[in-house]
Amino acid sequence: MPYPVIHFEVGCRDLAKISEFSSKLFDWTIQQEGLAATIRTGDGIGGHITVLGHKLHNYVMFCVAVDDVGAYLNKAIALGGKALLPIIQLRTGEFSWFSDPEGNINALFKENLR
Repeated sequence: MPYPVIHFEVGCRDLAKISEFSSKLFDWTIQQEGLAATIRTGDGIGGHITVLGHKLHNYVMFCVAVDDVGAYLNKAIALGGKALLPIIQLRTGEFSWFSDPEGNINALFKENLR
């Protein structure tokens, strides 16, 4: 069974500017939450706009739901990708970032099932 894209993220330097642009362009509902903003795209996949405050700021990334973040991170590396973040534990699950062989950033996420 293929693993679905469940989330996307847009990195930027100016959260207000990109939020306003995206909201006006696509009629998305965008709500600021600190250094991030939640994007509701209607019936589509939801996402975030994020100001990370470090060199990596200009990116668009998709996040794929997997059943084992570590296994898929290792598989990405074996296929020529590169780990960018260690596995990070959240209240809602765990995630990691990796780049593909061309340098595109992607994320893996496993939800905590309760």
